[in-house]
Formats: sequence, structure tokens, C-alpha cells
Amino acid sequence: MTADQGGWDGPEPDRLYVITRGRSGPSGPGVFDLVTLIVSLADPTPAMQPEHAAILRLCRSPLSVAEVSAYLELPTSVVTVLLADLLDDGRIEARAAVPAAELPDRALLEAVIHGLQRL
Repeated sequence: MTADQGGWDGPEPDRLYVITRGRSGPSGPGVFDLVTLIVSLADPTPAMQPEHAAILRLCRSPLSVAEVSAYLELPTSVVTVLLADLLDDGRIEARAAVPAAELPDRALLEAVIHGLQRL
């Protein structure tokens, strides 16, 4: 079904197949989730696949996998394959998202407040 028929609204499936060279997921262990931050470590080269080059340009500042997917208008599964290629080549760095801050123990905070009040 084509986009004109109201069924498929993304890139044509055969284009996605070509972009990923027929792969359906990264070949190595899954290091990417939607909030993994991607940072370029290299500039695009003229011989590079256009999607790889676009990722390198986009990720000069850290972007999440979800953001890269949205900007490129490609499914996340396709983007993770492309990111795995770039990671294997040493062209990007994948960083875990900043973890939620752990709050100190309530008793410790109360002890500090009481100590400050006594001053």
C-alpha cells in the first residue's frame, strides 16, 4: 500500500532496506535506547552514505536517538542500525542519558537543618 492510498506514511520500505543494507538491527549488543545521547566525533566524508553524513552533522551537539530519528524522519530501528555503523567506525560516541538525581536521606537533611538552626 502506498502513501497515496492512505496506508504507509513513511519512507518506502525498499528505501529503508537499501539504507540499512538489509539489516533489521544493530549487529552488536544493543547499546542504544531512545534516550541514549549521540555525539559526533568526526566530520562527514564525501563518500559516506547520506544518512550517515546527516547523523554526523546533526549530532555535533548531543541528541537522543529519538531526536535523531525524528529529524531524519526515519524509524528508530533504521536509525539504530546507522548509529551502530558509525559507532563501530569510531565516528560517534553513545552516552547514557543523565540519570535522575538521587535525593539524600531525609534524616540527613533534617540533621543538617537542625544543626544550622543551632548556629
